Amino acid sequence: MKKRNLYIAALTSIAVLSGSCKRELLNPVPETTVSIDFAFDTPFRIESQAISLYTSLKSGTLYGGRYLVYGNVRGDDFINETSNLVTASDVWNMNVANSATAVKTLWAQGYLTINRCNVFLDGMAAKGTSVVGATLAPGYIAEARLIRALTYYSLLQLYARPYVDGDGSKPGLPLRLTGVISQGFSDLARSSVADVYKQILADLDFAETNLKSTNANATLNTTRAHKNTAIALKTRVYLSMGKYPEVILEANKIVPAVAPFKAISGVANEMQPDITTVFKSPYTSTESVFSLPMGTSASPLDYPGTQNSLASYFYFTNATPGTTEFSLNANGVVADVNWKATDKRRSLVFKASSGKQFVSKFISPNPYTDWVPVIRWSEVLLNLAEARVRSTNSIDPQALLLLNAVRQRSDATTTLAPASVADFTTALLNERRIEFLGEGLRAPDLTRLLLPIPAKGGAPGKLPTESGYIWPISSDELSLNKLMTDNN
Repeated sequence: MKKRNLYIAALTSIAVLSGSCKRELLNPVPETTVSIDFAFDTPFRIESQAISLYTSLKSGTLYGGRYLVYGNVRGDDFINETSNLVTASDVWNMNVANSATAVKTLWAQGYLTINRCNVFLDGMAAKGTSVVGATLAPGYIAEARLIRALTYYSLLQLYARPYVDGDGSKPGLPLRLTGVISQGFSDLARSSVADVYKQILADLDFAETNLKSTNANATLNTTRAHKNTAIALKTRVYLSMGKYPEVILEANKIVPAVAPFKAISGVANEMQPDITTVFKSPYTSTESVFSLPMGTSASPLDYPGTQNSLASYFYFTNATPGTTEFSLNANGVVADVNWKATDKRRSLVFKASSGKQFVSKFISPNPYTDWVPVIRWSEVLLNLAEARVRSTNSIDPQALLLLNAVRQRSDATTTLAPASVADFTTALLNERRIEFLGEGLRAPDLTRLLLPIPAKGGAPGKLPTESGYIWPISSDELSLNKLMTDNN
């Protein structure tokens, strides 16, 4: 693919199956691709394309690894071990440039995924709906719109100012909603943050309405979107916008008022008694509202790649010595005296003979088959707890129950009892640090609240007003899109 087309993902054909790189070099028209003119001719081809959208999302340079990596290391709980620019040492140091590997590759894969969703949606409108029928088509369209929404949301967390900074009035992203299949469509100005969020929510609303309540089995309930997936993601989106009544409205669709907090509609989502089982095969517990599978076939596209995988960034053992990319900050959340040694989540932290500690949620060796969690039920519960307190500036019984449900699942001996709203929000953010350590939520939690990003190790902190609090725009986009502007 020419460099000009990389960031907009211009597609002249749509892959139905995966062919090897070498074979593609030998065949100008690969036997494993179908011309876009025929890509929507059969139900099989349409189903294959819908599945391929998830494959694009789970690329190692997007949600299959790097997006979570950056959400981890921009925060204050990790220490860089390698000083390798290719593997995010500049992200950790809070000094990325427009031409940085992280900045360019995440932007490129994000817009590649968005464009694939757009091409699919255009194809469904033109032909696909008539092929699969009015009953099945809305579900396929809903999956594409949910993936597009999640990708836009993820890009916003790095490349745009938080919504609460000016109520979404700051520059957001180029909002591409039609598929690009040829050159000549590079120029598009940035929409506001508010307009991008508006589209994200429109996509998720459509997805909630048109997705199935449940899929055929536990694997599909984990790896393909259903109604609860859309609702759960909306609680995250509205929380990022500081729209707390809307978080409550969405969460109340699926979260009961009292324990046990098991979903009251759709898939029977609930926390597992033992958190460690969530990160083990078969990865399909009802706590995993949405996860991305790795290693489901012989295709190399099912794996994130060595310099993308979560295990290669964060895990280290004495039995397999070597230098991993990031250890845990000894002065970070692992130093919290209220996070007891008997808390089951402590077993997801590995201490090496050197004394350094590492995340052990993702431990599979090459080819790295750990499934990647996108959103878990415990996050939905904590999203609701936070929204209830912030919306009324008071602590209500349900918020306390939700907070303690997450804590006591892993530490039955502790009951959190914050005395004030300030104490509650501090305890809740700390609980999120513990519960989602290594899952990429720390930096987005800081930026959505316009909190400083603390210093760690030799890396400086960043105030919300400083350059580098959000990322610059990819140099590829700036050079190819004449209407694009950079961040300050």
